[in-house]
Formats: sequence, C-alpha cells, structure tokens
Amino acid sequence: MLKAFKYRIYPTKAQRSKMEQTLELCRWTYNETLAYRKNSFEQQGKSISKYETHNLLPVWKKNKPELNEVFSQTLQNVQERVDLAFKAFFRRVKAGETPGYPRFKGKGWYDSFTYPQLGFKLSFGKLRLSKIGDIKIKLHRPIEGKIKRLTVRRSSTGKWFACFSVEIDDPPKPPWKDGLMAGIDVGLESFATLSNGEKIDNPRFFRSEEKALAKAQRRLSKYEKGTPERWKALKVVQRTHERIANRRYDFAHQVSHNLVERFGLIAFEDLSITNMLKNHCLAKGISDAAWRMLVITTSYKAESAGSKVVLVDPRNTSQLCSRCGLKVNKSLSDRVHECPQCGLVMDRDENAAINILRLGLQSLPKARSSALQGGE
Repeated sequence: MLKAFKYRIYPTKAQRSKMEQTLELCRWTYNETLAYRKNSFEQQGKSISKYETHNLLPVWKKNKPELNEVFSQTLQNVQERVDLAFKAFFRRVKAGETPGYPRFKGKGWYDSFTYPQLGFKLSFGKLRLSKIGDIKIKLHRPIEGKIKRLTVRRSSTGKWFACFSVEIDDPPKPPWKDGLMAGIDVGLESFATLSNGEKIDNPRFFRSEEKALAKAQRRLSKYEKGTPERWKALKVVQRTHERIANRRYDFAHQVSHNLVERFGLIAFEDLSITNMLKNHCLAKGISDAAWRMLVITTSYKAESAGSKVVLVDPRNTSQLCSRCGLKVNKSLSDRVHECPQCGLVMDRDENAAINILRLGLQSLPKARSSALQGGE
C-alpha cells in the first residue's frame, strides 16, 4: 500500500536558484523528448519507447553540459512523464474520446522534479538532495514505512514542498461499523445534506474571496508584461488563489474525517462534474463546492477507518418519493418535496439523501445489507 507524506522545505537563496535551474533543465528535457518522439512518428512512422529515449541522454549531455547538474534518474523520470502522456493520449483515443495531444511545456509550466529511487536522504531535520545540498525541512509528522520516491514541487507562490511516496504494510482491514449509515446529497444551497436530516453549510470559499481577487486582477491588468510591478501584482493574485484552495482542501478533509468516524456505510451520488459544469449559470458554484474532493478524501479515509463508501446512480434521486417511490417532478427552484400519493412533505435534499442511502444498500451483497439494516 502506498501513502503520500507532504512537507514544507526551506531552501536557501543559492539552493532555490539550483532548484529553479533543475526545473528549467527538466522542462528542456521534456520538450526535447516530446519533439523527438513526435518527429520520429510523423517523419518515419516509428514509435519510440521510453527506453530508447533514455539512450539519448548521454548524447544530450555532451551537447548541453548543464544537464550534468541534474541527477540522472531525475532526467529519466522526465522522459517517463512524456511516455505516460502518450499512453494516456492513446488510451483516450481507443476509448472514443477526443483527447488533446501531449503539449510542450512553456517557461514556468514545469513545477516538479522526482528522485525515483536514489539521490535523496533524510537526516537530523535536513533533506539532502543530490546536486543541490542539504535543505531544511519541517517534519510536522513522522514518516511511516519505507520511502520509495521523492517529488520536489514548487507552488505557484514560490513555496517548495517535498512529497514522499511511502510503501507501508497493508493494515488488517477493520470490520465495517454496524448500525450507522448515511446517504449524502451534495448541493449548492447546503454543501451536503445527510439522510438523517443533518445539513452541512456551504462555505463558498471562492465567493468570499471574489471581491479581493477581482481587485487584485484589475491591478494586475494595469501593468505591462515583464515589469517588476506586474510580477508583484501577479504574486498577490496567486496567493489569493492558493488561500482559497488551501481552505477548500482543509474543509474537505475535516468533513470526510467526521463522516468516516461516525458512519459505517456512506453513499454518494456518482456525479459527472464535467457535464454539470456545462451549465454556465451554476458552473462557478459547482467548482467552488468541490464535491469530488469530498468523495475522494472520504473514500480513502474509509479504507482504514472501518467504513464503506459506495457511489450510486444519481438519476431521479431528487424526483422519487423516499416513502412510496412515486416520481414527483421538480425544478431546481422547488426546495420542498410534496408527494400527492402518500402525503410526505420534507426537504428536497433530505428526500434525495434517503433515496441515495436506499440505492447504496441495494448495491451491497444481501447478507451485508441485511446486517447493516439490522443494526440500525
């Protein structure tokens, strides 16, 4: 089982300069590898493998000696990224999608480099990186398991992070928590509504920062490209976006932790967020809510917390009556469910959450479903 640990690192000015240079050389290698594979296929009809591109590195190092300042496996990893981009492209073509061809990286658009196996070491609050040196690292929590690889990443605001991919022994899976279950209907008026009637308010992080962001963007647009004033104004915009993303990320983790601690079965709708964003009236609110982030964080936390997450078909969960099953058509403005057949009157989102829980139970094996319902 692989687990990620992310820590903030604090390079000196000289180390930061080396790391920036490493990113630029990685970007150059990425573009050269992509160009070589692209030209080889277009001119000769020949597909180049990842290992064939590895053989190009010694030649490039002779023509561009600066490449010797980057750890060799880091450059090989760059070429692996190109190979993965092509594999993803062909996979989407085969699936009948309309994929974008792998793109060349412009200046500033390459923000991480990787040590796949060797070239780094942790000791006494320092992270030693090959070709760069010992960097101060804030280990706010211990690393568990065996470190397999390290990725050093630069944020848009110039902060640096070390992301360790760690292999840990698969823990014995705890039994499902019997009794408590929840269907969850996500929305815009309330971030989430549970089948027990509980509501989680929508924090609207982007909306709360929208005026400050608009002001910063207007100031940015006044300055000419390439000037120091524009660079400073750009940093203000980037810090605002970073603050919004961090608050949203923290909120999703808090909510998901609360859910897996309380419930043995958690059912979500399997929403197609991409299609929902085509509604331009709601796209900004949907993007701000980050429902997919909640589902992902809840799913992986549930594995070690003894909970089970299931995704159900979202069709008609808001329209069907949770008591008698009659389809009661509603528009988005209708916030109350009123069933003409059984007389049930309740909040629209709570009614949907109950339907989601029912579908979640139906998707489980009968024995497990009966056990959960019996313990409720």
